[in-house]
Amino acid sequence: MNPWLIGLPAAALGGSAVASFAAVNSRSQIFGSTVCRTPSPRQLALTFDDGPNPRITPQLLDLLDQHEAKATFFVIGRFVSRCPALTREIVERGHQIGNHTETHPNLFWLGPQSVRQEMRRCQEAILAATGREAEYFRPPYGYRNPWVVPTARELGMRTVLWTLLPGDWKAPSVEWLRMRMRSIAGHAQNAGRRQTGDVLCLHDGAHRTLGGDRSSTLAALGYCLPQWRDLGLKFVTISEAVKHPAC
Repeated sequence: MNPWLIGLPAAALGGSAVASFAAVNSRSQIFGSTVCRTPSPRQLALTFDDGPNPRITPQLLDLLDQHEAKATFFVIGRFVSRCPALTREIVERGHQIGNHTETHPNLFWLGPQSVRQEMRRCQEAILAATGREAEYFRPPYGYRNPWVVPTARELGMRTVLWTLLPGDWKAPSVEWLRMRMRSIAGHAQNAGRRQTGDVLCLHDGAHRTLGGDRSSTLAALGYCLPQWRDLGLKFVTISEAVKHPAC
Protein backbone atom coordinates (compact mmCIF):
# COMPACT_ATOMS: atom_id res chain seq x y z
CA MET A 1 0.00 0.00 0.00
CA ASN A 2 1.20 3.50 -0.78
CA PRO A 3 2.49 4.95 2.53
CA TRP A 4 1.05 8.33 1.56
CA LEU A 5 -2.44 6.81 1.53
CA ILE A 6 -1.96 5.47 5.06
CA GLY A 7 -1.54 9.03 6.28
CA LEU A 8 -4.75 10.33 4.70
CA PRO A 9 -7.23 8.90 7.26
CA ALA A 10 -5.04 10.12 10.12
CA ALA A 11 -4.85 13.58 8.58
CA ALA A 12 -8.61 13.64 8.09
CA LEU A 13 -9.20 12.58 11.69
CA GLY A 14 -6.75 15.17 12.91
CA GLY A 15 -8.44 17.90 10.90
CA SER A 16 -11.84 16.82 12.21
CA ALA A 17 -10.56 16.93 15.78
CA VAL A 18 -9.18 20.44 15.30
CA ALA A 19 -12.46 21.62 13.78
CA SER A 20 -14.47 20.07 16.61
CA PHE A 21 -12.26 21.72 19.23
CA ALA A 22 -12.52 25.08 17.49
CA ALA A 23 -16.29 24.76 17.20
CA VAL A 24 -17.14 23.94 20.81
CA ASN A 25 -14.27 24.99 23.09
CA SER A 26 -15.18 28.30 24.69
CA ARG A 27 -11.58 29.50 24.77
CA SER A 28 -10.58 28.49 21.26
CA GLN A 29 -9.67 31.39 18.99
CA ILE A 30 -9.17 29.28 15.85
CA PHE A 31 -12.39 30.45 14.18
CA GLY A 32 -11.88 34.08 15.23
CA SER A 33 -11.18 36.26 18.23
CA THR A 34 -13.71 36.07 21.06
CA VAL A 35 -14.17 37.60 24.51
CA CYS A 36 -14.00 34.86 27.12
CA ARG A 37 -12.50 36.50 30.23
CA THR A 38 -12.52 39.78 32.11
CA PRO A 39 -9.27 41.79 32.38
CA SER A 40 -9.09 41.58 36.17
CA PRO A 41 -9.50 38.69 38.63
CA ARG A 42 -11.64 41.06 40.69
CA GLN A 43 -14.17 41.45 37.85
CA LEU A 44 -16.97 38.95 37.26
CA ALA A 45 -19.14 39.27 34.15
CA LEU A 46 -22.59 37.83 34.81
CA THR A 47 -24.30 36.81 31.57
CA PHE A 48 -27.74 35.32 30.95
CA ASP A 49 -28.90 33.54 27.80
CA ASP A 50 -32.20 32.62 26.14
CA GLY A 51 -34.46 35.40 27.43
CA PRO A 52 -36.29 37.61 27.79
CA ASN A 53 -38.54 35.43 29.91
CA PRO A 54 -41.58 37.03 31.59
CA ARG A 55 -41.63 34.22 34.15
CA ILE A 56 -38.08 34.74 35.42
CA THR A 57 -36.41 37.87 34.02
CA PRO A 58 -38.35 40.41 36.16
CA GLN A 59 -37.40 38.51 39.32
CA LEU A 60 -33.80 38.31 38.15
CA LEU A 61 -33.71 42.06 37.55
CA ASP A 62 -34.96 42.66 41.09
CA LEU A 63 -32.31 40.31 42.48
CA LEU A 64 -29.54 42.05 40.55
CA ASP A 65 -30.79 45.45 41.76
CA GLN A 66 -30.75 44.17 45.33
CA HIS A 67 -27.05 43.38 45.06
CA GLU A 68 -26.13 46.33 42.83
CA ALA A 69 -25.02 43.92 40.11
CA LYS A 70 -25.00 44.67 36.40
CA ALA A 71 -25.21 41.91 33.81
CA THR A 72 -25.39 41.18 30.10
CA PHE A 73 -28.46 39.46 28.65
CA PHE A 74 -28.01 37.55 25.40
CA VAL A 75 -31.55 37.50 24.04
CA ILE A 76 -33.34 35.42 21.41
CA GLY A 77 -34.92 37.57 18.71
CA ARG A 78 -38.26 35.76 18.55
CA PHE A 79 -38.71 36.25 22.31
CA VAL A 80 -37.70 39.92 22.07
CA SER A 81 -40.45 40.41 19.48
CA ARG A 82 -42.98 38.91 21.91
CA CYS A 83 -41.65 40.81 24.95
CA PRO A 84 -40.39 44.21 23.75
CA ALA A 85 -41.32 46.03 26.97
CA LEU A 86 -39.39 43.54 29.08
CA THR A 87 -36.41 43.86 26.75
CA ARG A 88 -36.50 47.65 27.16
CA GLU A 89 -36.74 47.25 30.93
CA ILE A 90 -33.49 45.26 30.96
CA VAL A 91 -31.72 48.21 29.34
CA GLU A 92 -33.51 50.85 31.42
CA ARG A 93 -32.34 49.11 34.59
CA GLY A 94 -28.71 49.48 33.57
CA HIS A 95 -27.95 46.13 31.98
CA GLN A 96 -26.62 45.26 28.54
CA ILE A 97 -28.39 43.45 25.72
CA GLY A 98 -26.55 40.98 23.48
CA ASN A 99 -27.58 39.10 20.34
CA HIS A 100 -28.24 35.34 20.72
CA THR A 101 -29.74 34.77 17.23
CA GLU A 102 -33.36 34.79 16.14
CA THR A 103 -34.27 31.13 16.79
CA HIS A 104 -31.29 29.59 18.68
CA PRO A 105 -30.01 27.11 16.06
CA ASN A 106 -26.72 25.23 16.11
CA LEU A 107 -24.75 27.59 13.86
CA PHE A 108 -22.03 25.01 13.20
CA TRP A 109 -24.27 23.37 10.61
CA LEU A 110 -25.45 26.57 8.90
CA GLY A 111 -24.00 28.27 5.84
CA PRO A 112 -22.95 31.93 5.67
CA GLN A 113 -26.30 33.29 4.53
CA SER A 114 -28.29 31.44 7.19
CA VAL A 115 -25.85 32.50 9.91
CA ARG A 116 -26.17 36.11 8.80
CA GLN A 117 -29.97 35.92 8.69
CA GLU A 118 -30.14 34.57 12.26
CA MET A 119 -27.98 37.41 13.56
CA ARG A 120 -29.60 40.08 11.42
CA ARG A 121 -33.17 39.21 12.41
CA CYS A 122 -32.24 39.26 16.08
CA GLN A 123 -30.57 42.66 15.61
CA GLU A 124 -33.76 43.98 14.02
CA ALA A 125 -35.85 42.76 16.96
CA ILE A 126 -33.46 44.33 19.47
CA LEU A 127 -33.43 47.61 17.54
CA ALA A 128 -37.23 47.72 17.42
CA ALA A 129 -37.49 47.08 21.18
CA THR A 130 -34.66 49.25 22.51
CA GLY A 131 -33.76 51.75 19.79
CA ARG A 132 -30.26 50.39 19.24
CA GLU A 133 -28.60 47.22 18.01
CA ALA A 134 -26.49 44.89 20.12
CA GLU A 135 -22.71 45.29 20.19
CA TYR A 136 -22.05 41.75 21.37
CA PHE A 137 -23.04 38.32 20.13
CA ARG A 138 -23.07 34.88 21.72
CA PRO A 139 -23.53 31.80 19.50
CA PRO A 140 -26.08 29.26 20.76
CA TYR A 141 -24.33 26.42 22.61
CA GLY A 142 -21.09 28.32 21.95
CA TYR A 143 -20.82 26.54 18.58
CA ARG A 144 -18.94 28.29 15.79
CA ASN A 145 -17.80 27.60 12.27
CA PRO A 146 -15.43 29.64 10.05
CA TRP A 147 -18.01 32.33 9.24
CA VAL A 148 -19.78 32.88 12.60
CA VAL A 149 -17.29 35.28 14.21
CA PRO A 150 -16.53 37.18 10.94
CA THR A 151 -20.26 37.62 10.26
CA ALA A 152 -20.86 38.98 13.75
CA ARG A 153 -17.98 41.39 13.21
CA GLU A 154 -19.43 42.54 9.88
CA LEU A 155 -22.68 43.30 11.71
CA GLY A 156 -20.83 45.39 14.28
CA MET A 157 -20.64 42.82 17.07
CA ARG A 158 -17.88 41.12 19.03
CA THR A 159 -18.40 37.46 19.90
CA VAL A 160 -18.58 36.52 23.58
CA LEU A 161 -18.19 33.11 25.21
CA TRP A 162 -17.37 32.22 28.83
CA THR A 163 -15.00 30.73 31.37
CA LEU A 164 -17.74 28.91 33.31
CA LEU A 165 -20.89 27.19 32.02
CA PRO A 166 -22.35 25.45 35.09
CA GLY A 167 -25.33 23.89 33.30
CA ASP A 168 -28.17 25.63 35.11
CA TRP A 169 -30.66 24.52 32.45
CA LYS A 170 -30.29 20.93 33.72
CA ALA A 171 -29.79 21.58 37.44
CA PRO A 172 -31.44 18.82 39.51
CA SER A 173 -31.28 21.02 42.61
CA VAL A 174 -30.20 24.43 43.83
CA GLU A 175 -27.40 22.85 45.85
CA TRP A 176 -26.08 21.08 42.74
CA LEU A 177 -25.93 24.38 40.88
CA ARG A 178 -24.27 26.17 43.80
CA MET A 179 -21.57 23.53 43.85
CA ARG A 180 -21.06 23.91 40.10
CA MET A 181 -20.40 27.62 40.63
CA ARG A 182 -18.10 27.31 43.64
CA SER A 183 -15.02 27.91 41.47
CA ILE A 184 -16.02 31.58 41.25
CA ALA A 185 -15.44 31.99 44.98
CA GLY A 186 -12.24 29.98 44.77
CA HIS A 187 -10.90 32.21 42.03
CA ALA A 188 -11.79 35.32 44.04
CA GLN A 189 -9.93 33.99 47.07
CA ASN A 190 -6.86 33.40 44.88
CA ALA A 191 -7.14 36.61 42.88
CA GLY A 192 -3.51 37.52 43.60
CA ARG A 193 -2.36 34.50 41.62
CA ARG A 194 -4.54 35.17 38.57
CA GLN A 195 -4.31 37.64 35.71
CA THR A 196 -7.90 37.57 34.48
CA GLY A 197 -11.45 37.11 35.75
CA ASP A 198 -14.46 35.00 34.91
CA VAL A 199 -17.34 35.28 32.48
CA LEU A 200 -20.22 33.24 33.93
CA CYS A 201 -22.89 31.93 31.55
CA LEU A 202 -26.31 31.30 33.09
CA HIS A 203 -29.84 31.27 31.65
CA ASP A 204 -32.92 33.33 32.44
CA GLY A 205 -34.90 31.62 29.66
CA ALA A 206 -35.34 28.33 27.81
CA HIS A 207 -34.68 28.46 24.09
CA ARG A 208 -37.45 26.04 23.07
CA THR A 209 -40.32 27.93 24.67
CA LEU A 210 -41.17 31.24 26.28
CA GLY A 211 -41.64 31.01 30.03
CA GLY A 212 -39.17 28.29 30.94
CA ASP A 213 -38.53 27.54 34.61
CA ARG A 214 -35.18 28.89 35.81
CA SER A 215 -36.09 29.13 39.49
CA SER A 216 -32.99 27.12 40.44
CA THR A 217 -30.83 29.76 38.80
CA LEU A 218 -32.55 32.50 40.81
CA ALA A 219 -32.20 30.62 44.08
CA ALA A 220 -28.53 29.78 43.52
CA LEU A 221 -27.73 33.38 42.61
CA GLY A 222 -29.59 34.61 45.67
CA TYR A 223 -27.09 32.67 47.75
CA CYS A 224 -23.95 33.35 45.66
CA LEU A 225 -24.21 37.06 44.83
CA PRO A 226 -23.69 38.38 48.39
CA GLN A 227 -20.89 35.85 48.92
CA TRP A 228 -19.11 36.94 45.76
CA ARG A 229 -19.48 40.60 46.64
CA ASP A 230 -18.12 39.97 50.15
CA LEU A 231 -15.08 38.36 48.50
CA GLY A 232 -14.39 41.63 46.68
CA LEU A 233 -15.74 40.82 43.22
CA LYS A 234 -17.14 43.60 41.06
CA PHE A 235 -19.96 42.67 38.70
CA VAL A 236 -19.35 44.08 35.22
CA THR A 237 -21.08 44.11 31.87
CA ILE A 238 -19.32 42.77 28.80
CA SER A 239 -18.67 46.35 27.64
CA GLU A 240 -16.77 46.97 30.86
CA ALA A 241 -14.94 43.67 30.50
CA VAL A 242 -13.58 44.45 27.03
CA LYS A 243 -12.10 47.83 27.87
CA HIS A 244 -8.83 45.92 28.25
CA PRO A 245 -9.20 42.68 26.25
CA ALA A 246 -8.04 39.60 28.12
CA CYS A 247 -8.26 36.95 25.40
